[in-house]
Amino acid sequence: MPIKIDNQLPARHSLELENIFVMSESRAKCQDIRPLKIVILNLMPTKIETETQLLRLLSNSPIQVEVELLQTVTHKCKNTSVEHILKFYKTLDDIRDLKFDGMVVTGAPVELLDFEEIDYWEELCEIFEWAKKNVYSTMYICWGAQAGLYYHHGIKKYTLDKKMFGIFPHRCLDIYHPLLRGLDDVFYAPHSRHTDILKEDIEKVHELQILSISDISGVHIVADRVCRNFYITGHSEYDRTTLANEYFRDVNKGLKINVPYNYFPGNDPQKTPPMIWRSTANLIFSNWLNYFVYQRTPYDLEKL
Repeated sequence: MPIKIDNQLPARHSLELENIFVMSESRAKCQDIRPLKIVILNLMPTKIETETQLLRLLSNSPIQVEVELLQTVTHKCKNTSVEHILKFYKTLDDIRDLKFDGMVVTGAPVELLDFEEIDYWEELCEIFEWAKKNVYSTMYICWGAQAGLYYHHGIKKYTLDKKMFGIFPHRCLDIYHPLLRGLDDVFYAPHSRHTDILKEDIEKVHELQILSISDISGVHIVADRVCRNFYITGHSEYDRTTLANEYFRDVNKGLKINVPYNYFPGNDPQKTPPMIWRSTANLIFSNWLNYFVYQRTPYDLEKL
């Protein structure tokens, strides 16, 4: 289904090569519908890669989706050109008076730091607070999920003895929850993190519900009871080679890193990994957009 993005965004060409319907601004204006307005707070250093991954999944929706990209001004990205950031990214001040149907908060490679030690933590808290009144539903991913759970509910993160790294099997704890509709009894998702949140900590918070879990990688999806916020500890948006790129990067740096679990055939890094999480990613994102964004937000966003 159509996704409306800037014609010059690098992700556009990649998506069109994948036969994903990317709509021009002129065509979008001719359609007599209100698009879903989604803002992506992209905290990843590889911004163009992350943009492409998320836009691919947001395109799998029943109606037109209009996307804004958001950055933090208190942190300067070293892995993406200044020109790209200035051209395609907004700041909170730019969108402060706007309303959005949904927001996606990405992960960030800062998980070994305490939250308060991160240079943009105060700004991130301001964005989280702004979203309470200006965004109907928010999806937090990986470190973004840990940050959201800590800010909203005081849930702590814990450092792991070794990196949770690979493709892990998961199961649903609430098979009737609309976010999980259509998922297999066992489904797979990538994880790439050095920290964890504990099931027992979440169960102490009445406002939260654990939706899915892995016997290996732990808590996977957490939702608040009113289904306005979803916290996903994995990276379903990852491409086929994202974990491989992370693995070879660390190997080339001489860092201690295990071969990703259940990823390379026969644990052989020279073999192409099968992509066994694509359908899971599409279902989770399309269910979120349909059941918790499109079906629930008012037509007039000013009434949010």
